[in-house]
Amino acid sequence: MNRIEARGPGAVVTPTDFADLGAPDAVYQTLSRAVRAGRLRRVARGIYELPRPDADFGVAAPDLEAVIQAVADRSAARIVPTGAHAANVLGLSKQVPMRLTFLTDGPSRKVRLGRHEIVLRQASPRQLAPAGRMSSTVIQALRWIGRGNIDTALLAKIKRALSPEERGELLVDRKYAPAWVAEHLTAIADSSDEEIPE
Repeated sequence: MNRIEARGPGAVVTPTDFADLGAPDAVYQTLSRAVRAGRLRRVARGIYELPRPDADFGVAAPDLEAVIQAVADRSAARIVPTGAHAANVLGLSKQVPMRLTFLTDGPSRKVRLGRHEIVLRQASPRQLAPAGRMSSTVIQALRWIGRGNIDTALLAKIKRALSPEERGELLVDRKYAPAWVAEHLTAIADSSDEEIPE
């Protein structure tokens, strides 16, 4: 508990975080006791959270991003957000889908988290190559939005959401994107003006 509390409220952990403290069964039993005592909350099978206080509801809902990262860390896997969630990360959509799909080089699996379902789908090395960089999120967001729905205003919004370093990564990682997406990555990265030229 000292280790968990040091991370602060909202910390999400799995039994593998405590492999150095004892046998797996002992770790599971200790975490289960903490849940029964109300010190931890089990948010999904094998995933625990140090609850965050909330002025309106007493306890805040678990942080989806922290849970997703814990799922990936448990299997030492890389993950890449896809679809509406990737667009949401970039501020291109306010939609928070009930089903969040991620590409991964770990095993495919599903995790139920309240009303949400987190889906990890095994993907090819090419799709996972830019994992951990914002370019992977941009690629997946553009694919979800679709070739015919991308305009200069949207590209300019993506540009403003990225740091200069992240825009530079687009040029490095465009080789992992479909040709039509790679063209947009080049426009976002190369434009020196705030707006993307027609």
